[in-house]
Amino acid sequence: MHDKRKSRFYFNLLFFVLFAGLLSSCASTHSTQGTLPPGVLSEESASSRQVRAMNQRIVSGALAVRKDSSRDYRIGPDDLLEITVYEDEKLNRTHRVSSQGNITFPLLGILKVKDLAIVELEKEIRDLLAQKYLRDPHVNVFVKEYHSQRISVIGAVEKPNVYSLPGQKTILDLLVLAGGLKEEAGSLLFLIRPASAEKGTSRREEGSNGQEPRTFVIDLEELLVKGDMRLNLPLQNGDVINIPVAGKIFVGGEVKSPGGFLLKGRRMTVSQAITLAGGIKPEAKGSETRIFRHSEKGTGKEILMVNIYDIEKGQNEDPSLKENDIIIVPKSGSKVFFSELWDFVKGRVGGFGLGSL
Repeated sequence: MHDKRKSRFYFNLLFFVLFAGLLSSCASTHSTQGTLPPGVLSEESASSRQVRAMNQRIVSGALAVRKDSSRDYRIGPDDLLEITVYEDEKLNRTHRVSSQGNITFPLLGILKVKDLAIVELEKEIRDLLAQKYLRDPHVNVFVKEYHSQRISVIGAVEKPNVYSLPGQKTILDLLVLAGGLKEEAGSLLFLIRPASAEKGTSRREEGSNGQEPRTFVIDLEELLVKGDMRLNLPLQNGDVINIPVAGKIFVGGEVKSPGGFLLKGRRMTVSQAITLAGGIKPEAKGSETRIFRHSEKGTGKEILMVNIYDIEKGQNEDPSLKENDIIIVPKSGSKVFFSELWDFVKGRVGGFGLGSL
């Protein structure tokens, strides 16, 4: 009887050990399935970290970089100017800028002040007074009340809106008001300025109403990561800030999860894109994978051949992808690449226009 109990005990112990090992194996298998390789995970987290770093820089930069931006402000109608001439107190007073952009100044009469910077108006008054009335006068102009400026922020920001703001504002100021960047934000900011907002527009020749708006392209990494404050441009009434979403690449054919994937401003290679698509199927012919790409010159389309297997073995370079690239992995023995490409475009990409293939 004692031997039977002992045998049963060892049998139960062996069964428990085997069962625990089976559970551990299942858990390990489950945890690794669908997991992206470390390289892709690091790229993904690096992209998220970069957006967070940019948003932190937006806040800190807007607070810390406070040069006297009012000195760059261009005077507009309805501004209230406080003008001080230190050599003669009788000339010290406030002036409301008329709708035509003028003020009436003692001794000097009507002055056109619209679109002048503060320093330019100070110099003009100083020079005019020095001609007839005062020797080496010192003039200070202070904007006591600003007229409201309307600036639009659109694209991949948390709070796109049209903002009505007093005073001189910069790109960083508006990014703060717009709540910072969304994770899908691209790496470029476009500042679109209507022709009417440019200084000197009123002096253009008659009949030049076909002026094109001016566009400034700002590299957000240079501004927000590297801290190049020369890119933190002062804004003007009517400006539009646009931050497009990051570009996409598309993967189709014999992969497990075909679809489009955001670049998010980061570098993505062919092997990483294939991994994001779940990897290739057993019936795939990875040695004849094609990249469908628009020509940089805009004159047509390019087809690049890559060998996925050689890339995995480290025998070939893992090429970087460009925005709107389409990767097609054909079926083994298949000669219908263009058919597969067209099916993928119709079924997965939707409105992505490729023109005639």
